[in-house]
Amino acid sequence: MSDPALRLAGIDGCPAGWIACLVAPDGPLDPEIRIVARLDDLLDRPDAPAVAAIDMPIGLPDRIGAGGRGPERLVRKQVTKRRSSVFSIPSRTSVYAAEGLDHDEGFARARSVALATSDPPKSVSKQAHFLFPKIRELDRLLTPERAERIVESHPELAFAMLNGGDAMTLPKKVKSRPNPPGLDERRALLVALGFDAALLERPPRGAAIDDLLDACVLALVARRVHAGQAVSFPDPPMRDGRGLPIAIRA
Repeated sequence: MSDPALRLAGIDGCPAGWIACLVAPDGPLDPEIRIVARLDDLLDRPDAPAVAAIDMPIGLPDRIGAGGRGPERLVRKQVTKRRSSVFSIPSRTSVYAAEGLDHDEGFARARSVALATSDPPKSVSKQAHFLFPKIRELDRLLTPERAERIVESHPELAFAMLNGGDAMTLPKKVKSRPNPPGLDERRALLVALGFDAALLERPPRGAAIDDLLDACVLALVARRVHAGQAVSFPDPPMRDGRGLPIAIRA
């Protein structure tokens, strides 16, 4: 058995900031659900998780080619019907171009820079643009050394990999609203994988139910990474100009 004090984390963004599901590296699941306003409240402290799997892009290329960053195209093939949940991320300069601007001006600026730093020119989706503040927050925390223990993952890829390679059949949301049958499908898989059903019924204040389920499945990815069992898309990872890995793991 591993050190009982050692904890791993699955992390997802939520309205209050970030939701984390902390688990031991092995043995029965005894999760701790934690909400933090900022990532450094969790990741930049002496008792930080030994491994964290986070649903946020890591590694931002200076230019984007026809295949985007690369991992997204590979992951969409794995999640089939859930491929729309895998957003394309533009160049590093586009992600930072909107900083300090209001939403409309920032979106226009990010789109302009994205078009100028991609070949063929590719703009930015509204969904991806909403992620930019959290992408920047994570990016500022990372070094190549820290990125060995803080890895990018994706909940829909995680559910598929832990479901024998079969993607979830139903969406978590329909028209931006929770979809109970889709949530039940994911909840049932998590219970089968060792989570207590009661834990998965109600999220803590500041998070939505899909945020909670995503953090929990990412905690299982963190276990796979810690055990050397995770799959990397691509394998080996690419690297951005700062030396950060560009890969989605599950």
